[in-house]
Amino acid sequence: MGSRHRTTILLDLDGTLIDPAVGILRCYRLTLEALGCPVAPEDDLRWVIGPPPKASFARLLGGRGDPDAAVRLYRARYSETGIFEATVYPGVIEALALLREQRRALILCTSKARPFADRIVEHFGLSPYLAAVYGAELDGSLDDKADLIAHLLEAEGIAATAACMVGDREYDMRAAARHGMAAIGVLWGYGDAAELSGAGATVLVASPEDLPDACGLVDKA
Repeated sequence: MGSRHRTTILLDLDGTLIDPAVGILRCYRLTLEALGCPVAPEDDLRWVIGPPPKASFARLLGGRGDPDAAVRLYRARYSETGIFEATVYPGVIEALALLREQRRALILCTSKARPFADRIVEHFGLSPYLAAVYGAELDGSLDDKADLIAHLLEAEGIAATAACMVGDREYDMRAAARHGMAAIGVLWGYGDAAELSGAGATVLVASPEDLPDACGLVDKA
């Protein structure tokens, strides 16, 4: 196939740009405790990082409670303290700067609620590198990553073939595939090579420093 310069890079947030484990896992555990539900060790809860919280709480509660009520409790604490209990992965800022030098537009595309995403990218110094921020709405709309991508592409007037999705979980890869979009799976987050490849990743990348080169490989795919 002929090469194309994918001028727009869609970036997941949790597990891709930042490691949010401390804040998210603490908030999940406190929410489950408040609801009187069994609380698993943090290592057994790491799968909740990435999917929309309503779906995760539905699985955790197993019919013993209201997932919407759980999300409200979770967000009450997360919005105050958990939101900033995170770290930017080493090398991410430098990778974003290099991608900008390649004249690529960087757009955040996260299943996290957009108001939280806005605060996070501002707090951690990521906003200067981003052309726009897209996320789920607090009412639950656009929780599905494929729906979010569709909304983003229409709003920005971008063709799927001119863009690439970068993320760490199968949800990112499958959402991109639904739009015929290339996808880069990152291995420093919460999905492993088997998960990402099985979900259709075009390229896998082991470290943020390698992300600009991976985008170049995807251009040739």
